[in-house]
Amino acid sequence: MVKFLHPDQNKILIESIKRLLRRDAASYLRKIVNKTHAADLSIVFRSLSLADQRKLFDMIEDTEQKGVLFRELDEDTFLQIIEDMPPDSVVEILESMPTDDIADLIGRLPEEKSEVLLERMKKEGLEEVESLLRYDDDTAGGIMTPDFIALRQNVTARQAIESLQKEYLDVEMPFYLYVVDEYGKLVGVSSLRQLVVVPPDSQLKDFMTTDVISVRTGMDQEEVARIVARYDFLAVPVVNEANRLVGIVTVDDVIDIMRKEATEDILKMAGAGEEFVETKSVLRSTRIRLPWLFASCLGGIVAFYIIGRFEGSLSKFAYLAAFIPVIMGMGGNIGTQSSTIVVRGLATGRLNIRDIWKVVLKELSIGLILGVVYGALIGTVAHLRYSIPALAFSVGIAVISSMSVAALVGSLVPMCFARVNIDPAVATGPFVTTAIDIISVLFYFQIATTLLIL
Repeated sequence: MVKFLHPDQNKILIESIKRLLRRDAASYLRKIVNKTHAADLSIVFRSLSLADQRKLFDMIEDTEQKGVLFRELDEDTFLQIIEDMPPDSVVEILESMPTDDIADLIGRLPEEKSEVLLERMKKEGLEEVESLLRYDDDTAGGIMTPDFIALRQNVTARQAIESLQKEYLDVEMPFYLYVVDEYGKLVGVSSLRQLVVVPPDSQLKDFMTTDVISVRTGMDQEEVARIVARYDFLAVPVVNEANRLVGIVTVDDVIDIMRKEATEDILKMAGAGEEFVETKSVLRSTRIRLPWLFASCLGGIVAFYIIGRFEGSLSKFAYLAAFIPVIMGMGGNIGTQSSTIVVRGLATGRLNIRDIWKVVLKELSIGLILGVVYGALIGTVAHLRYSIPALAFSVGIAVISSMSVAALVGSLVPMCFARVNIDPAVATGPFVTTAIDIISVLFYFQIATTLLIL
């Protein structure tokens, strides 16, 4: 019997498997592997070498568990595991999986490899897989499953229940019965609960819900996830341009989407690309991060030239250099806060692009208030340290200016990016922080030089 593990138990499992691998205790490993759910094994795989991963994989006896493991593995590990496997063995595992998962995995493969596997698959499953592969990966059509329950309007509750018992035993999400007309167009939906509480001779058209919320095949997966989350659906129907029912997106797929999109946003906001790189090689991780850091490099060069312009002020008033880090740091922090709030608000649908000026003015007001508070605090520290009123005033005004402009830039740039259909998460990384650093240095030296020379 396969069992799920508590998160704390996963740590024990990882250490136990590593210890048994070192001892080459194959019989004990086989018992553990076949009693542990594949989703938990996928966590173990992250800590193992490729040779050990393949050794454990070969010990799994249940083909369906191998399929679950395929689905849970990151892309690089999956490709490495199947690289030397015979195509027939891969096909056997794939055919034990839901159609949408098969399409997702085949979509990760090089074209030559995927064609070999598709040629060896049984015809009844091949058509559904190929139909799913026609859609983009990040659309409703790309993530839907074609396994759903669709019945005609004149079917009675008794007949519907009999169909569930005979024809729809393997359906992934049996909680919703979708009602279609003679052309396959979606006209209604009934829950499983409704089906069992109405009189057996009631026709579906008499108690079905006709106001059905559906999504089009070309809708972005993030929007699909928002709809499922907003209405607390277990599944949402997918229709084509003719309103014909072609599939459903289930809640487990939505959870995967949310996790994937959140990971991408966080990585982009950190300026680390958009791929999860913890399992990738050093060279590939370096290549992913390299272009994102180029903006920071350019920003540093620009800041260097700005400071060079005020070299005379620095040589005359050397104490100005002491406050550069705090002014840049305060501006960078509030800019990152503002941009993060805006990016997540846009991603979750809580903020609308049409409210751009309302959002920007709110963040600007917050930045100004915080700037006054910390400007007064840091200015007071400057006065206590150097007893130069003009310096204290310069530092205070520079902090206020830096934090206000940072809040403005941090909120305005993501909103503008979203308006022109560029992922706003990109704006939260090096682009915003670098721009704020440049502006902070420029404002500080301009203000300080002007006031100290007067």
